[in-house]
Amino acid sequence: MSIGTDHIRAKEKGSFLLIVGIMLFASNLRAPLTSIGSLVPEIRESLGVSSTVMGAISTLPLLAFAFVSPFAPKIANRFGIEKTIFLSMIMLALGIVVRSVTGISALFIGTAMIGIMISFGNVLLPGLIKMSFPFQIGLMTGLYALFMNIFGALASGISVPLSNNFGWQVALGVWVILIIITLFIWYPQLKKTKPQIHLELAEKKQKTNMWTSFTAWQVTLFMGLQSLMYFTCLTWLPDILQSNGYSSNQAGWMLSLMLFALIPVNFLIPVISDKLNNQKLLGALTGIVFLLGTIGLFSSHFIVTIMSAVFIGIGCGSGYSLSMMLFTLRTKNGYDASELSGMAQSFGYFIAALGPIIFGGLHDLVGSWITPLFMLLITGIMILITGVLAGRKVIINN
Repeated sequence: MSIGTDHIRAKEKGSFLLIVGIMLFASNLRAPLTSIGSLVPEIRESLGVSSTVMGAISTLPLLAFAFVSPFAPKIANRFGIEKTIFLSMIMLALGIVVRSVTGISALFIGTAMIGIMISFGNVLLPGLIKMSFPFQIGLMTGLYALFMNIFGALASGISVPLSNNFGWQVALGVWVILIIITLFIWYPQLKKTKPQIHLELAEKKQKTNMWTSFTAWQVTLFMGLQSLMYFTCLTWLPDILQSNGYSSNQAGWMLSLMLFALIPVNFLIPVISDKLNNQKLLGALTGIVFLLGTIGLFSSHFIVTIMSAVFIGIGCGSGYSLSMMLFTLRTKNGYDASELSGMAQSFGYFIAALGPIIFGGLHDLVGSWITPLFMLLITGIMILITGVLAGRKVIINN
């Protein structure tokens, strides 16, 4: 009786540490990226570089997501998912340190390392959750999305005060502390004898080819298009609002409102979608709120602008969380979930990286934001269509 009780307690302790480890790991997936956004003018002046150079640096993580994501599941299968996550966190810490060293070369190299290492977390977490918590996928997905975006918003908010008091290098480098805490909590996961992902592979006689599946492509397009909306609005929303007569301070607060609006949705959508027979309605609603938010940007009315920022934030939160859920709901096991996640995030973030560039290019070409906003309307319609298609109750088997 005592032995059985001890075994149950040990198992509960292991599950608790895994949950805490996942939440801490998720907390590191946005903070290193959002911490630099508000510091761009200061870094640009400090290093004496152009806005184009800083723009290229901002694009590096997205390109890393696009090119590295397909390889993350294969590396995790080779070394074990727990060890891969642990090593990626060590390299992420190193990237943050390198980026914090004064110099444009260090900034480029460190940012590239950060993007590469975050790619592993983006891809592997859905698969890990499907394997470790098969009956709580919605709750766990919602929690990790919640932690990821809360810390992302926190990093954006405290960067300027930290920089004003200690310099931008410290403001960027302070996030190493969170990684060290995460490594300490995650370390017990390395003691597992056999990573579950290997056991799943051993049972599989034939690997699923995601690249030939129509459902996988529907999920991929939904993932990419909602990411395009997020990064395009993140980049250009303040400029659009300033052209409508708002001050830079007011535009900045509207962007903050957009980012805060997505946080509760990040948690709720996975929980709701896990209880539904299919996710077609959620996919359609994601496209609809994006459309409503974009339409509102044609107006300069204060209330309409507030509603637009909130709608776009809701769309961003819904689109991201629903994408993460689709990786697990449309696949048979954790390995397939990681494979679909790798494919969708590879192609998806490539689309996302093009969005801000095309949007800004259209503005330069026509001299106004009207035409670029029509581009976002078309994107919203495509999100609605792909969301309905990807939301069908289908398991990828081919």
